[in-house]
Amino acid sequence: MEGRIITEEAKKRLDSLFEAFSIVAEDTQVFLCDMKHDYSRWSKALVEAFELPSEYMYSAGTIWEEHIHPDDRKAYSEGVNAIFKGEQSGHDIQYRAKRPDGEYDLITCRGMVLKDKDGNPEYFGGAIRNHSQRSYIDALTGLRNQYGFFADLQSNIRNKVPVRIGMVGIGKLTEINEVLGYDVGNLVLQYFGRFLKDKVTNRGCAYRLDGSRFAVVSALQSDRDYVDVYEDIRTHFRKGVHLDIYDIIVELNAGMIVLDDFNLDDQTVYSCLNFAYEESKQVKHGDLVKFNNELIEKNKRHFEKLHAIRASIPQGFKGFSLVYQPVVDAETEKLIGVESLLRWKNDDYGPVPPDVFIPFLEKDPLFPILGEWIMETALCDAKKLIELVPDLIVNINLSYTQIERAGFTDTVWNIIRKAGFLPEQLCLEITERCRLLDMELLRNVIIALKAGGIRVALDDFGTGFSSVGLVKELPFDTIKIDRGFVQQIEHDEREKRLLNHFTDIAGTFGAKVCVEGIETSGMRDIIRKYGIHSFQGYYYSKPVPIDELLAMIKDGRLNTP
Repeated sequence: MEGRIITEEAKKRLDSLFEAFSIVAEDTQVFLCDMKHDYSRWSKALVEAFELPSEYMYSAGTIWEEHIHPDDRKAYSEGVNAIFKGEQSGHDIQYRAKRPDGEYDLITCRGMVLKDKDGNPEYFGGAIRNHSQRSYIDALTGLRNQYGFFADLQSNIRNKVPVRIGMVGIGKLTEINEVLGYDVGNLVLQYFGRFLKDKVTNRGCAYRLDGSRFAVVSALQSDRDYVDVYEDIRTHFRKGVHLDIYDIIVELNAGMIVLDDFNLDDQTVYSCLNFAYEESKQVKHGDLVKFNNELIEKNKRHFEKLHAIRASIPQGFKGFSLVYQPVVDAETEKLIGVESLLRWKNDDYGPVPPDVFIPFLEKDPLFPILGEWIMETALCDAKKLIELVPDLIVNINLSYTQIERAGFTDTVWNIIRKAGFLPEQLCLEITERCRLLDMELLRNVIIALKAGGIRVALDDFGTGFSSVGLVKELPFDTIKIDRGFVQQIEHDEREKRLLNHFTDIAGTFGAKVCVEGIETSGMRDIIRKYGIHSFQGYYYSKPVPIDELLAMIKDGRLNTP
């Protein structure tokens, strides 16, 4: 080894050639070996992906061979030896290489020998393509894409590199596409990508994620610096940009998160970032929103708690459970249904209120999987209840992210068939947040569900500005009045008038009314005067586990038909 220690001059030449190779190595990772010294430089991405000792290695071929599947090593070794003996001028070979988690990736390695002026082999260089990885370059904008974003995010977490991460999105791109055409929409994306890249050059890396959303990852700076850069970008696009023959004003939304806690995975960080972005879009009119994760103990624990809850989904839904709250007939007070409600707890954090984690999980790609588990579990439990109350209806809450998922209605029917459940005894509840969906999509989904016998309810009616519009546009069977509108109804005449108004709206469009939050007999007596169909609230029962609810029915604590 001592006789072949590379000189500093030779190392500089190796680096120079390596950088030249890297510039043209689209979607591949470069390696280059000084054959005289058997000294190589390998792409940083390869080093990190396969946990190689360093970007610079002596005897890199031997080190790499240890990662190759035993069945593929002979062909690899024979090829490399032939190259170093001068018997071959390069190779083009496929083999399997083992990742740190023990799984194998399919690799294509193409390399060639570069000779010196006397015709002697001097360098062996080439490129490695990992077929399990997708392209890291967005074809439209030329920026790194979402796969590159997650790869870099994982690297920062693994190497404990503190960074600020921003998500910036173009508002109403759909309208631009519909009015001016997709070619103009693509010009907007390309222009924004170039502008963003130029704005963050020497401060960080820009990425195009999905659709109209972009990301920036930069070295840790002050929040103020981040806000200033965003406001500069926002001001530029608010003034309008000239593209093709059009002057286009573009509104932006943005969220930000500080990554300085490395006990998290990339998907949890992304979900928190997406949560902040949605707050900017839906609540803050495009102002930059920072996810609240400063490292004071309370907020750090909150961040870690969300990570633990999210991680429970792929771990067999560990910690998740369902509880059920009775729904009773408003006149007879007999049990006619139950609403399934999601809960989560573990030994470290105890029970976590659903209003803490559900808004966070709703924006996570894993939520539809959780939604399927909720439906499967609720229908299984409901069959036990129906043995005691044959006409009972089970209500299950849906998220708008489930509904917009391709094949959602097929998923529902598959779960119903698998459970052997009658569609007529299922009621799916959607919330006012479904206004975020395309109205035509929502209408088609509801019509498809109702055509098969499933009932559909609008939950938390009155809490959002578009509730009346939803009732007008969509064929709901039931609207549920939020408890916030009846808490003072025994003393507040305004709540009585408001309830009367709500029931009139429901009646106009043929929907029944369920009032939530019934806590006293006085509330019950007043509210039932308004033609209410059903009640739900602590006066009848708090949400309880299935076994407790079964016991309540069997021993007569709940009035049954």
